Amino acid sequence: MTIVDVSSVHTFDQRGGRMRRLIVFLTAVVVGITGNELARAHDPDEPVLEVPEVAVEGERPVAASSQQFIPDDEIVLQPQGRPAQVLRLIPGFLAVEHSGGAGKADQYFLRGFDADHGTDVGFFLDGMPINLRAHAHGQGYTDLNFIIPETIEGVDVHKGSYLPEYGDFVTAGAVNFRTRDVVKEGVIQGMGGEFSTQRYLLMFSPTKERVRTLFAAEGFYTNGPYLDNNQYHRTNLLGKVTTNLTGRDELSLKATFLHSRWDGSGEIPFRAVSTGLLDRFGAVNPYEGGNTLRTTGHANYHYDTTTGGQLFANAYGQYYRLDLFTDFTFFLNDPVNGDGFAQFDRRVVYGGDIGYKQRGTILGMPAIGTVGFQTRVDDVHTKLGAQTLRIPAGTTIDSDSVTVSYSPFVKAEVQPLPWVRFSGGVRGEFFTFDVSNRCATCPEQPVGRKGSGIVLPKMSMILGPWARTEFFINYGEGFHSNDARSAVTIGASPLARARSYEVGVRSRPWGPQNLELIATLWRLDLKSELLFVGDEGTTEIRGATRRQGVEVAARGQVWGPLYVNGSFTWTHAEFHNGDAIPLAPEYTAYGAAILKWPEGLTSQLQVTYLGVRPLIEDRSIKSPSWVTFDLSERYRIPVKLPHGRLEAFLFVQNLLNTQWEQAIFAFESRLRNEATGVEDIHFVPGNPRTFMGGLAWYF
Repeated sequence: MTIVDVSSVHTFDQRGGRMRRLIVFLTAVVVGITGNELARAHDPDEPVLEVPEVAVEGERPVAASSQQFIPDDEIVLQPQGRPAQVLRLIPGFLAVEHSGGAGKADQYFLRGFDADHGTDVGFFLDGMPINLRAHAHGQGYTDLNFIIPETIEGVDVHKGSYLPEYGDFVTAGAVNFRTRDVVKEGVIQGMGGEFSTQRYLLMFSPTKERVRTLFAAEGFYTNGPYLDNNQYHRTNLLGKVTTNLTGRDELSLKATFLHSRWDGSGEIPFRAVSTGLLDRFGAVNPYEGGNTLRTTGHANYHYDTTTGGQLFANAYGQYYRLDLFTDFTFFLNDPVNGDGFAQFDRRVVYGGDIGYKQRGTILGMPAIGTVGFQTRVDDVHTKLGAQTLRIPAGTTIDSDSVTVSYSPFVKAEVQPLPWVRFSGGVRGEFFTFDVSNRCATCPEQPVGRKGSGIVLPKMSMILGPWARTEFFINYGEGFHSNDARSAVTIGASPLARARSYEVGVRSRPWGPQNLELIATLWRLDLKSELLFVGDEGTTEIRGATRRQGVEVAARGQVWGPLYVNGSFTWTHAEFHNGDAIPLAPEYTAYGAAILKWPEGLTSQLQVTYLGVRPLIEDRSIKSPSWVTFDLSERYRIPVKLPHGRLEAFLFVQNLLNTQWEQAIFAFESRLRNEATGVEDIHFVPGNPRTFMGGLAWYF
């Protein structure tokens, strides 16, 4: 007699559910056939081999309606050149160029946050943190340009602060880029386009069995649409080795390298463009720009026990440097030499985590328990001073800082009934900040040592599914750390607590293979706000804020070869006194239609919308809204080759040639021909219609 009990199959991962159901089905078929063959092969009087019960268990996501996984087939359809382009696939998430040059970190918007370069959104690569603490240009600075998009197998998105595994900067949410272990086909690719844009890619896996390897190299260059060429050079390398030391473990070693340099056109004043004094793609100070280098090493290891447990351990190290030359206010403070300033950052970042996860049952209920510990060290040297034509003209800040964090966490998941699941835990954070001043002639700077701690509870409840519909209730507390130089000052709050609340629903009313509908209602309270200060290019700590909003999204197969992904978000963000939070988006929308034609052609049409935003607290100055369209085409060329295949691709960005603004601010500046400073809108123009195309050989 053959027994296959699928009632004990607990699906903890919606995306992987279909695969697990297939495994269960194939197991049943194989076991059933084996049992029948044994029965026929044995004498009828001999006992038939009894096959024991088969139970397949998997993990569901941590249960929030806003949680999302972005697959690689959507990533490859994004216009190439900016890895941050993939972020707009996340409902309510936008990333724009910040200073008229592609080499600098993007400006990120999510859930009513102008997160600047990453202050309130945590970014990770295979679990390794990307945000940089106590950065010379802004707390949490996150440059994603060291990521080669084709090496990513998918992106995990977790909004809110509901996961004990994530800590610093995860207030609005967390984004984890997952790299591939191997590629089925190697690829050599070349791309060219307007504004002298070029991109070259090599990616291949020499070994794919016991030792799985992945190597990738990228070269990128563009002048951009600006009158003063960007001359943006970028070189990226990635190497990854994955193997199994025993039959129950996996070890992965990965290294990356980035080097880039660029010239920037900066944020230009609206008054100069509207009067014809300056072209829309011109520059007041064409000597902005910079160069950066980042190299990382990362090891991931896990061992699966015979009793449903898993031991995991990860370690990483990073070296980083940035030379950044900017000029926001032109001649406001120094009418002779100008207000240009230089920011230099040199750092080593290292850390890791270790923990244990156990699957089992509690009083007959499926359960998973996890205990872990994370630590991280940022050893930083930052320097800030005036510059003219990139020539240093004095130093105002020259300091060393060491920020160390220790983070234990526990997590439990349990399913007491088929239609109820609970997930929750608690995370502790303890920080030490140590700051010293290296400049005896500089203005007085913060120095000293300080410690701070915080305890963060998390909890989620999931109801369903009923008629392929689940309901979610979530609460969690997160935080962002403040710059070490601010943290050591008297009366400062080194760790800013955030409380997140969320209810939502996910449904596939037309079947598991079809369109998924998502709706989420959320609120987020933040203890202290970091606000951009335009005349200094820095941030300052402000008061408590509240953000709340609604997200609706739909994604999946509509009919046959047609796939859609769309979202609309509304957010209300303000300080507790009723003032607006400058730059916080109110309305955002994104839509994409992907059509897989016969004969190997795939088309995608995308539309991105950002609504009106207040630029100052009293809402008297607002940014204009904008909407852009992008077109992507990929065609598998029906040419027989001795080895491999060819694919052609075309990207058209800003298909309708819309005039739009990327980064936009309101602050006081002064042009050379002006007697005093003028309060004005300053902006980075969005790219005009741009064509890019290329050819890829898969081998």
